[in-house]
Amino acid sequence: MRFKLIIDQTKDEEIVATVHSRCGLTDKIEALVMDHSGTDRIPAYTQDEMKTLRFSDIECITVLDGKIYAIDTQARHYRLKHRLYELEGLLPSSFIRINKSALANEDRLDRFAVTYCGAVDAIFKCGHTEYVSRRCFAQIKRRFDSK
Repeated sequence: MRFKLIIDQTKDEEIVATVHSRCGLTDKIEALVMDHSGTDRIPAYTQDEMKTLRFSDIECITVLDGKIYAIDTQARHYRLKHRLYELEGLLPSSFIRINKSALANEDRLDRFAVTYCGAVDAIFKCGHTEYVSRRCFAQIKRRFDSK
């Protein structure tokens, strides 16, 4: 198998793969290409600064006091100007809804923990904990079972 990457900013972006047959790898490549929206960053704000967060650095996006926040790998909170439903369309497929007001980066999920009352919490690698609704947990379980 050969791999060839040509970077030319004067041409339109095009991805062509020539394979003998369709397989799991080709499906993953296709999903990666189709999920890529041309950017892997989003503007984020704190009290005194604005920066661009890479999608891979975001652990969770949640609603706090009616405002959308991204929580990064260091457990810092950044305000986002997008609505949650807009972010769902913008983010790659590794982001999954875990409740009515939160999206999780499944690559940054550490584990799920059952609380004493039977509820499920998502615990992220940075230590942040977010409630998982029963409906979303069923969808997450089906998603992990299919992998």
